[in-house]
Amino acid sequence: MKALPKKDFPVEQARRFLEPGPIVLVSTAWRGQRNLMTMGWHMVMGFSPSLVATYLWDANHSHALARGSGECVINVPGVELLDTVVDIGNCSGREVDKFARFGLDALPAREVGAPLVGQCHSCFECRLYDDSQVAASNLFIWEIVHAHVAPRPKLPRTVHYRGDGQFMVAGAEVSRRRRFKPDML
Repeated sequence: MKALPKKDFPVEQARRFLEPGPIVLVSTAWRGQRNLMTMGWHMVMGFSPSLVATYLWDANHSHALARGSGECVINVPGVELLDTVVDIGNCSGREVDKFARFGLDALPAREVGAPLVGQCHSCFECRLYDDSQVAASNLFIWEIVHAHVAPRPKLPRTVHYRGDGQFMVAGAEVSRRRRFKPDML
């Protein structure tokens, strides 16, 4: 394979190529308040226990609710919710109940106080596993304690943020099972 020619690129835009996964909706609840926020900054950190890290800016309403409760639900929407996902990110939960404003079903979770988003394909109930990075970098490390996944579609068309208001939609799956070595990726 031939090397691709490259040119300098602004480092502050590197995330356009590195965003790790789908846009998610993080729901939180604490002391009679609930919120829903749009998030692109998250990463898988472990399999057993199942750990996920999220960046929650300390100026966001969700930060205070997550910090207070030590719980959240990470909800994975499909492309059909893209406009709603953007609109959720454009308003503050301090001023509006986002579930009501956007007509989303807040369903009870089994293990945590934060609600599931009924319209999302997958919902992962989380408890705070490690808060050692919260004060320094707003990084919450969660353990997924219960998972809810719709059987259909098997492969949801998730949305991935590319920066500057641009999104990519998950496409066709490509298999390399015969070449793959378990636990190496």
